[in-house]
Amino acid sequence: MDTNYLIKEDKTLLDALKVINSIDDGPLVLFAVNDKNQMVGTLTDGDVRRALIAGCSVDDKLSKACHRNFNFLRFGETDTVENLHKQKKMKMKLVPILDSNNHLIDVINLERYYSRLPIDAILMAGGKGLRLRPLTESIPKPLLKVGDKAIIDHNVDRLIDFGVKNISVTVNYLAEQLEEHYSILHNDIKVNCIREPKFLGTIGAVQFVPQIINDTVLVMNSDLFTNIDYEDFYLHFVDNKADMSVAAVPYSVSVPYGIFELEGRNITGVKEKPLYNYFANAGIYLFKKSVLEFIPQDEFFNATDLIEKLVSLNKIVIRYPITGFWLDIGNKEEYAKANEFVKHLN
Repeated sequence: MDTNYLIKEDKTLLDALKVINSIDDGPLVLFAVNDKNQMVGTLTDGDVRRALIAGCSVDDKLSKACHRNFNFLRFGETDTVENLHKQKKMKMKLVPILDSNNHLIDVINLERYYSRLPIDAILMAGGKGLRLRPLTESIPKPLLKVGDKAIIDHNVDRLIDFGVKNISVTVNYLAEQLEEHYSILHNDIKVNCIREPKFLGTIGAVQFVPQIINDTVLVMNSDLFTNIDYEDFYLHFVDNKADMSVAAVPYSVSVPYGIFELEGRNITGVKEKPLYNYFANAGIYLFKKSVLEFIPQDEFFNATDLIEKLVSLNKIVIRYPITGFWLDIGNKEEYAKANEFVKHLN
């Protein structure tokens, strides 16, 4: 929890101004707590200013200026992704999370984090990156730089931005480099590297993650470059009561010729230079934790195999259309495109 915004209720208005002045980057608001760490009010720089104009002294207790009727979410009850989404729409910047006894247990900074998703994320980073040779002869593809940081770090950082805290990376080819890369905390998050004993396809190595904490799991290729909205992806998954959701990107095929419509050998019509629109697999998947039981032990198994397995069992498998940018950095041309594209991002 970020303690920069906390202050004891017995402090003075001058103390409050000093704490507010120490906030380098973020909303200028404080959460007042009593000696039991129970939240009792909120205080902004504007509240202090108005109190002083009204005749209060800087030596008066901050309780004279703080708001007792404050916005919060209740841990385990209302601290859901849906309610955080509503908080964002209300333009709330800091959202306190209180337990049943009003103890302040967390502060969600919606200026720093887009959301707080209750998911475990697993990034698949075991491939050899053969189509990017010789770049990948001595370095695993996920550690190639796009802009000023590794491909995989773009993905890990975006997951962290959505409040994901349980992040694992499955490694195989040049595994020790990825293990060294994540040997220290990454943006205050411990990223766990899981060794894949042999190549097991695009999702088979998930079985080696020792503990899945949340009821929803996100699996993705580590060599993607995308700004997918993970909160919207998750809410779409939940709203549709899906067992699995597959992120998809639009893909169009333009045929430069006139195409015959046939019944046997008979021509029934002509489509002139038709355009066919499809959705392609983006390599990002959300599924219920219970789906893990359908991934076979110690067998080569792709994510597409899992999709087909669930469909055959009449499970609910849906697609989620990505509306932002997405690149699969699978070859030198896509790698160059990603490095050019990143120059135009914030």
